[in-house]
Amino acid sequence: MDGFKYNNIFETKGIEYLVTIIFFLFLIPFWIFLNRQVKSKKNAQKSFGILTANTLNVPQGLFFSRYHTWTHLEKSGIAKVGLDDLLVHLTGEVQFNNLKKSGEKVKKGELLAEIKQNGKLLKIFSPISGEIMEANAMLTSSPELLNEDPYAKGWMYKVKPISWVPDTNSYYLADDATIWATQELERFKDFLAQSVGKYSPMPSNVVLQDGGELVDQPLSGLPNEVWQDFQKDFLSKKVLCRNKNCFRDQK
Repeated sequence: MDGFKYNNIFETKGIEYLVTIIFFLFLIPFWIFLNRQVKSKKNAQKSFGILTANTLNVPQGLFFSRYHTWTHLEKSGIAKVGLDDLLVHLTGEVQFNNLKKSGEKVKKGELLAEIKQNGKLLKIFSPISGEIMEANAMLTSSPELLNEDPYAKGWMYKVKPISWVPDTNSYYLADDATIWATQELERFKDFLAQSVGKYSPMPSNVVLQDGGELVDQPLSGLPNEVWQDFQKDFLSKKVLCRNKNCFRDQK
């Protein structure tokens, strides 16, 4: 046939293209499998690993309150609010009760929501005063977002603040926030030593791994009485930390 020319791909670069295609056909499933394994490993470490200061995620641009909530003022003038990573690590996966609706007003220190786990409840207090603009509806249907990333996908509310500067002037930011989170983890260990032994005959099996390290999500395996103590003696007691020293506020 005039104008027709036959090329043997095995005598040209066609064989190289075939090898490349075959390589990627094998690589893609392997890559998907490997990523699933890595994700499963990370989830397992989070569920069964140890909880140390190095475990905690403390973004340097957020304001952290003693209520273990955080807030961040966006360019729009609206502030996001959520739970900090330490509280999430202490409780494990939770669901939300009594989420406020758009248009509701809230004051700093007032009840913002409740988190629950198998009938156990904790009250969460607002770090700022203002008007609720939006609640994160995804937390109702997908509460695991809070554990995956409490600062991005797991935020709780968007709030229009009415007294941002006075509300946040005593909060922890940047390096102070990291120091405070580390000290709060140590304070939690002291809390456990006082509270857990009252209700669990073998507390070390529940909250400690071999070697005495604190397990991740320690509250998830403890009874309701410990959660009540945690609310009263840890979340609701005002402890100030400055220059690596903590003291009980008498106000």
